[in-house]
Amino acid sequence: MTNPPNQPADYTPPKVWTWEPGNGGKFANINRPTAGAVKEQELPRGKHPLQLYSLATPNGVKVTVILEELLAIGKTGAEYDAYTIRIGDGDQFGSCFVDANPNSKIPALIDYSTDKPTRVFESGSILLYLAEKFGAFIPEDHAGRTECMNWLFWQMGSAPYLGGGFGHFYAYAPFKIEYCIDRFAMEVKRQMDVLDRQLADNEYIAGDSYTIADMAIWPWYGAVVSNSVYDAAEFLDAKSYTNVARWASAIAKRDAVRRGRMVNRVTGPLDKQLHERHDASDFDTKTQDKLEAAAD
Repeated sequence: MTNPPNQPADYTPPKVWTWEPGNGGKFANINRPTAGAVKEQELPRGKHPLQLYSLATPNGVKVTVILEELLAIGKTGAEYDAYTIRIGDGDQFGSCFVDANPNSKIPALIDYSTDKPTRVFESGSILLYLAEKFGAFIPEDHAGRTECMNWLFWQMGSAPYLGGGFGHFYAYAPFKIEYCIDRFAMEVKRQMDVLDRQLADNEYIAGDSYTIADMAIWPWYGAVVSNSVYDAAEFLDAKSYTNVARWASAIAKRDAVRRGRMVNRVTGPLDKQLHERHDASDFDTKTQDKLEAAAD
């Protein structure tokens, strides 16, 4: 195993770690070891009680998918305004966003339908909040609900190994470190095997019904098998997880999922981007024409 540049083989961590800004990597310009706002910045507010501030990362897609799924089954109270938080520009460190989520991570939701506006942050918490608020996509029986919660929290605990671990060292780190890639590739493949075994006997993650567990897991692990993140499907032999691939493909074909993936997306083909969402009509071709005109 070779050592990365400027790191000797006998590196010993100092007694007290100190931060060196700009230490490399794709996100070095926005990473820092402290919390809190760095600038005064208001958040826009639309006409609906639910206001979403997000970006179409896997965690962001979880929330736009459940909102679109709720609307698709007639839950009109789930109408929402979605505004893009450009994390590469540091929007997550604006004062009002930090008020909505002191952890400075997307997504953040504010519900103005309550007596006092309710802030909801962490994608898993938002999924649970919306499922309970509208009585949908979460089983009502004790056993079914518990199994759904098992997998929701499995995802929340597992995804950091996929994104912050494997994804970072495989795709974003300033240099390749064999030990780190091997360590996290092994863990991601173990997780994929967990899912593949579960889906061998179940149509959806928590059983026969489509739930928030699927909405939480699909944007991360479905993206791996479809090679939509990290360009690592071949490296991880993702095609070998046939049950995960079957499940991921089925969910990707859902109309609400297709719409949810578009919201707050700022990369990729223009016809797949919807920077802001305020109404169902925003998905029509006129919106896409506006995006194309703005890009010219």
